[in-house]
Amino acid sequence: MVKKKKEAIKKVEHSPTLRTIKMVENTLKNMDESRIKISELKKILPKKVNHNTLKQVIDYLEESNKIVTSHKGVTYIVNNSPKLKKAIENGMSYSEFLELLREAGIK
Repeated sequence: MVKKKKEAIKKVEHSPTLRTIKMVENTLKNMDESRIKISELKKILPKKVNHNTLKQVIDYLEESNKIVTSHKGVTYIVNNSPKLKKAIENGMSYSEFLELLREAGIK
């Protein structure tokens, strides 16, 4: 009887709120480093976030092509620079592109 009750109880998975997603994205976007470990990210977030919730946010941001994750950490990759958009529209050589990145402070 007890076993059946336990089977009937479903594990409820919590989804991150939009506020949490934006908080994590803004933290990644505004950090000084180009890469950060998830454990370090948890420490610098303005509010505490459950580890599983943070993993869901990281997965969402990666699926949205806003970040890249590797064994070394998480890197924010979105660049809304008007110069970059213009360069993509007009096309440019690889060396011109590298110079544009240097000017933007991206290494």
